[in-house]
Amino acid sequence: MKRLPRRLQHGEEATLVEHLEELRQRLFVCLGAIGIAFIVTYVFHRRILDLLNNALPAHLGKPVTLDVTEPFMTTLWVSFYAAVLLVMPVLIWQAWAFFAPAFEDQHTKMMGWFVVVAAVLLVCGVVFGYYLALPAAVHFLTGYDSNQFDVMVRARSYYSFAAAVLLAMGLVFELPLFVIGATRLGIITSAQLRRSRRVGYFVVACVGVALPGVDPITTLIETIPLWILYELSIWVSVFMERRVPNPIQAPTIPES
Repeated sequence: MKRLPRRLQHGEEATLVEHLEELRQRLFVCLGAIGIAFIVTYVFHRRILDLLNNALPAHLGKPVTLDVTEPFMTTLWVSFYAAVLLVMPVLIWQAWAFFAPAFEDQHTKMMGWFVVVAAVLLVCGVVFGYYLALPAAVHFLTGYDSNQFDVMVRARSYYSFAAAVLLAMGLVFELPLFVIGATRLGIITSAQLRRSRRVGYFVVACVGVALPGVDPITTLIETIPLWILYELSIWVSVFMERRVPNPIQAPTIPES
């Protein structure tokens, strides 16, 4: 039985070939996890489709398909999207395990907690998107000028839109980790974040506009959590600087 890739220890010497071999093994783990999850999500694809269809207004009924292959291909793509979302914690963990040797041993435990929190925040973001962002966006878009249009929702377009919104909300909820990580690496301090709140809010608003969702309702629903999470990340950074004042030192490359 093939063993899982071994995580190198901090300071452990390894050749370029060994690093590439570890990367190859971790990619295989990620692909294997996606493959197993895909089988599971395909088995339960009808339940997944029903959950996504719940966001549609009742009077529209089920999404429509326009060609012979679309039902089958749409089912495969929805199963794939769901599989990637399901194993996202595994993908995050494999990425962390590959880069963890770059940090000193005393910071490894903290980075491990970052990975756990990242997985939890991802789930929270997807749940928020499913219950708030996606229904609000769908109701607004399908109800816009409803007297002028005979609205029919195409399955492939709707499920792609739903997957993009849910993934975007999952990434939005990762904002505190990006901010806290920047402060822990010494790239920026909490004092600078507090002084530049207006600039930060403007940047966050631009990110919200760039996220999937062409309507103002979706953009607003995606931007408000960003503002709240940005403010929360500032105060968490303040707390962490008081508890652990020394930032994590990024690895340096020795001069030849």
